[in-house]
Amino acid sequence: MADRTYLVTGLGNIGAEYSATRHNIGFMVLDAWAQASNISFASRRYGDMAEDSVKGRRFILLKPSTYMNLSGNAVRYWMQEAGIPRENLIVICDDINLPFGTVRMRQRGSNGGHNGLRSIEESIDSTEYARIRIGVGHDFSEGGQVGFVLGDFNLLQAAAIPEICDRVISGVRTWALAGAQKAMTQLNTKAESIAN
Repeated sequence: MADRTYLVTGLGNIGAEYSATRHNIGFMVLDAWAQASNISFASRRYGDMAEDSVKGRRFILLKPSTYMNLSGNAVRYWMQEAGIPRENLIVICDDINLPFGTVRMRQRGSNGGHNGLRSIEESIDSTEYARIRIGVGHDFSEGGQVGFVLGDFNLLQAAAIPEICDRVISGVRTWALAGAQKAMTQLNTKAESIAN
């Protein structure tokens, strides 16, 4: 059964003050998944977790409680605890290098300067894991990156978040049920223009 169990990790920071920020879009996707599937998160070691089953696949949804820069601690622990092979790990995060709403899935790659991905890479000693990056835009001046990612989406963007979440959830399920290539074909499309 382990090879049909998947660890879906959404990256973000815990606390109400971060809940609507760009850096928390990974949490937003998992919250949307839980709401649509009528499942609930429970506090566990290193994070909040929920479980869902779709067509014989078991999805463990993980929102690390370690803060972004230590996300790898939660991922490593639950991969070991649940016996998740690296090929069944997928991580969802924000990306300032992509226009808002653009989604990119890759089976491996660099952390691209993302502190959460860097922590995971260091903790599991590999870049060979699937990740879905969700573009949040880059409308900030030099030195303003931290304030930007820890800022809230504007109204137009916030209105588009539910559709983005649905698209990513569908892509994760396709990845587990039909493979990475089909999921990447489904997800790696240009977003409609939404003001940054």
